Amino acid sequence: MVTTTKRNLGIDYLKCVLIILMVMFHLVYFGDKYPYLKNLVYTFHMPGFLLLSGYLANVRKPAKDFLRTLRGLAVPYLLMEACYIVMASILPIREHIDQLTVTLFFERLLLHPIGPYWFIHTLIVCETCYYCMNRLKPGIAGIVLTGTIFYLLASPHFNILSFDNAMYFLAGATLRSLNADIDKVFFSRSPLVFVPLIFLFSNPENFNRGSIEGILIVYFTLSAFLYIYRLVKVPDQMLFIGRHTYAILLFSPIFTLLAKYFVPLFAFDSTAILFLVIAVAFVITGSFTVARLLDLCGVSRLIYGKNFLNP
Repeated sequence: MVTTTKRNLGIDYLKCVLIILMVMFHLVYFGDKYPYLKNLVYTFHMPGFLLLSGYLANVRKPAKDFLRTLRGLAVPYLLMEACYIVMASILPIREHIDQLTVTLFFERLLLHPIGPYWFIHTLIVCETCYYCMNRLKPGIAGIVLTGTIFYLLASPHFNILSFDNAMYFLAGATLRSLNADIDKVFFSRSPLVFVPLIFLFSNPENFNRGSIEGILIVYFTLSAFLYIYRLVKVPDQMLFIGRHTYAILLFSPIFTLLAKYFVPLFAFDSTAILFLVIAVAFVITGSFTVARLLDLCGVSRLIYGKNFLNP
């Protein structure tokens, strides 16, 4: 396996687009107005993230460095998911918990998270399994062993992972193991990439990330985004967002919750587009503000092991 030293700006761009889509459809007011679009985006945005995460996973690093990376994922996850579980027992949200017990708290925290932090939980499990199996059997053999572990963890007996989600991570890891160039894997050099998407997007029965149609949606959507990336000058701000998606993953739920108080101010706009623009900017700015404050106070290094935002 080859470790890439030069940063792939196309991946930063993809991560930016995917995280913005995540924020958009975590805004309940907007998502409820456009359920068809929400179901479509949910088909590809987090699978795309998992694929890129698998591709970027470095299983060649020493165990000490891997444990440092794992700590950087696990400690913030445990803190934020714990807060989310407690708040879910207090606030009237969709995932409201009527009676929070100690057993239920730890079951949600360690095995079956609620809310937006399921992605980080999945990433922790996937990266740990992949690293350990690759150490046991490097290369494709490690990929096969990892897939087997994913299948077991997704079985009804354990039910710790979504097998569909885990396989997107494994797909990315397989591409990296084969030393594949992400820019060449995706069909991103021709406008013909949009043709299959027209047919795939037209039928909501295709909006299942675990189906063949769902896999094709993920593939061709990422290809379409990369095609656009080749055509336009991407602002540095987008690449900055793409490099720091973890801060948004962690802190955006705070601000998506607060954004609902903006809704009455935009009652005159039946499309909710103006609300969307203001709310997305609010959520991303708020997330980075929290991250920067934690960096300045030195808290980031305690819980994340490094600054959330690069100097």
